[in-house]
Amino acid sequence: MPIRTQIWSVGPQPQLLKNTALASEQLLEDMIVAAPALLSEDWMLIGRQESTDQSGRIDLLALAPDASLVLIELKRERTPREVVAQALDYAAWVEHLQANDIEAIYQRFKPKGHLATDFQACFGAPLEAESLNQSHQIVIVAAELDASSERIVAYLSERDIAINVLCFQVFQFGEQQLISRAWLLDPTDAPQASSAHSTGDAKEPWNGEFYGSFGHGAARDWAEARQYGFICGGGGTWYSNSLKMVSPGDRVWVNVPGAGYVGVAKVTGHATPAKEFQLMHQGQEQPALALLKADYHRALIDDPERCEYFVPVEWLHSRPLKEAVKEVGLFGNQNTLCRPTKPKWRWTVERLKERFGFMG
Repeated sequence: MPIRTQIWSVGPQPQLLKNTALASEQLLEDMIVAAPALLSEDWMLIGRQESTDQSGRIDLLALAPDASLVLIELKRERTPREVVAQALDYAAWVEHLQANDIEAIYQRFKPKGHLATDFQACFGAPLEAESLNQSHQIVIVAAELDASSERIVAYLSERDIAINVLCFQVFQFGEQQLISRAWLLDPTDAPQASSAHSTGDAKEPWNGEFYGSFGHGAARDWAEARQYGFICGGGGTWYSNSLKMVSPGDRVWVNVPGAGYVGVAKVTGHATPAKEFQLMHQGQEQPALALLKADYHRALIDDPERCEYFVPVEWLHSRPLKEAVKEVGLFGNQNTLCRPTKPKWRWTVERLKERFGFMG
């Protein structure tokens, strides 16, 4: 069904604001470049009007926190069906971009920038080159979507093609224009970014073992996670939603980006927001944030989308950061949790069992 929003003024006599339009879609693109959070707080813009081998130009390119690419196409003067087809054509080009290609794109977008440094500043985690463009997603930006295009996007999404539509509406409020946005598919329910199909990147059935990324730093502390038994993530739904995938009894192999693998754990509970999470201390349960010293996004404690979420675990094996296992060829990913389906993941688990002396 068409995505439509109504906005009313607040007061004794509420008034419905009139729909209007931006002067141009170029203005919308300029606004997004100036304030990328208009699209998502979880993305970092890295390219604009980038030429492709298909003699076209991708409107915008972004990186997600897991170093996957986000291809963003504005409708402009094309019909919605045309922009869907164009986006799929561009995705075929994006799929094969290598790390050096992405570095070059970013240099054209921000000549004085440094991709790895700026990624670290944006997401608070190091950029691992092998994670770049392991997957990608398509986002179409439009003022409206016709029924035919909606059916096409839904069809592709149901078949695990990572595509979504972000609809913007503009309202007149006195002399000022206001803009709202709405996703066609809830980002938390939409398919995850599509894996690249380059040589050696074949899929296989998931082996039942979860991969976890623990972002040690100012926001959270690995020594505390090891001491009290938890994994966590927060600062936005991208970081915390994946924690909801696990249930008691699941097993997670934990990697600290930039350091290496530091443990394997059995999940003992469900994802819980920070202000509700309890830890056992001296034989009694106590509020986690009263015990822990790191930040864990305390300023966002009342924001259910951006606060830290914790999952309690029992460590089957853990070690300090200085003894982390880091080898060439081990699987790496910057999702807080994921279910890898690459042969490299199966090999990584077997190798970690050897290094950890873990026979489970």
